[in-house]
Amino acid sequence: MSETALPLAMAVLTLAGILAGYRVAMVLAGAAALFILVSDLPTAYFNLLTSRIYANVLSNWLLVAIPMFIFMGLVLEKSGVAERSLRAAQQALGGSAAGMGISVLVIGVLLAASSGIVGASVVLLALLALPRLQETGYDKPTSAGLIAASGTLAILIPPSVMLIVLGDQLQTPVPDMFAGAIGPGLLLVGVYAILVAIRSRGLPRAPRPEGRTNPLRLLLDLGPLVTLIVVVLGSIIAGYATPTEASGLGAFGAILVTLLYRRFDLATIMAAARQTVTTTSMVLLVMIGATCFSAVFKAIGGDDMVETAITAFGTDPLTVLAVVMGAIFLLGFVLDWLEITLILMPIFAPIVAGLDFGNGLSGDALLVWFGILVAVNLQTSFLTPPFGFSLFYLRGAAGGQLTTTDIYKGVLPFILLQLLVLGLLIAFPVIVTGLI
Repeated sequence: MSETALPLAMAVLTLAGILAGYRVAMVLAGAAALFILVSDLPTAYFNLLTSRIYANVLSNWLLVAIPMFIFMGLVLEKSGVAERSLRAAQQALGGSAAGMGISVLVIGVLLAASSGIVGASVVLLALLALPRLQETGYDKPTSAGLIAASGTLAILIPPSVMLIVLGDQLQTPVPDMFAGAIGPGLLLVGVYAILVAIRSRGLPRAPRPEGRTNPLRLLLDLGPLVTLIVVVLGSIIAGYATPTEASGLGAFGAILVTLLYRRFDLATIMAAARQTVTTTSMVLLVMIGATCFSAVFKAIGGDDMVETAITAFGTDPLTVLAVVMGAIFLLGFVLDWLEITLILMPIFAPIVAGLDFGNGLSGDALLVWFGILVAVNLQTSFLTPPFGFSLFYLRGAAGGQLTTTDIYKGVLPFILLQLLVLGLLIAFPVIVTGLI
């Protein structure tokens, strides 16, 4: 039997199971168990998997940050605090068509930094901003693309669950991942804003929300949320707190903000807690399945097969990187970011770590740069049809206001801008490493 037959069969079977709609965690773990039995691996390998699950997932203190940040975002969203801040920003920036579009971007950044939950961000923006964008004169595709892209910033701008998972898989400090994502995140916002300014030319002034803009009211509506974001991120990046400690601070701070706005409600807190448990359980189950899959896949020669396939296009470091980025981008059409991260990063990371790109990066700095490239690339998976989750969220929240065609046409320019930013990050690594 060919040395590549088993790993290739394992990869194809796993992908087929995921696309058939079976639970991802079960497919990954089931494929691992099946290929232990059909390969020449000893059955004692099951004991090794148990040890890896405990060491890599169940006893990983860093992963405590995931439920805490999810809870923080859900409390802010379910209590109405995020909606209040969104309305305040619209009030301040909605005086022109461009201002209206940029206000959606600004709120996308605030929601991203406060919650990191793409679904909540896209739905909130759709409900509150879509009618006003259309009143201003934006066409439906532009409105759809702007809302989907702004909401998807939540997966990149820290504190992001994806960056925590990437940092864990790449064995790089999460504070460095957070710091490295700030420049690319702001660059994405900047290129989005340029597109908005171009699309808004010739449109009339946006109708302002009722009432005058009161600076004191604006400060009260935005100040606590911005302060919470700065304290949480600042404490991590400055080294005063670990991501786990800062996530606890953020969760507690979110409850304090609800008390400040008199939005504290035990039923709301319990609803956020229940959804946090559900979401966290899904993430950790996938991590357990992926841990089993990657261990068995490597043991039967999968990493060698992947490395051979990549280097078949050439051994130049930039060529290898282009092949890796291309593979991740194409898989983003059919797989979720979590699946791609947990399955591919343990395979791709050692390959990239051994390359010299001539940009002076090595060690952790090289892996942080690579991790942010992957994060920006994976962000496109939320916008690419047919399985882009942001497209599903937007379609559900918009009801009959948008068609699927409107949404697909609208996100295309933003996908191209994301790929442009990805190219800039490859050409100018300092955008990522400047704050590390």
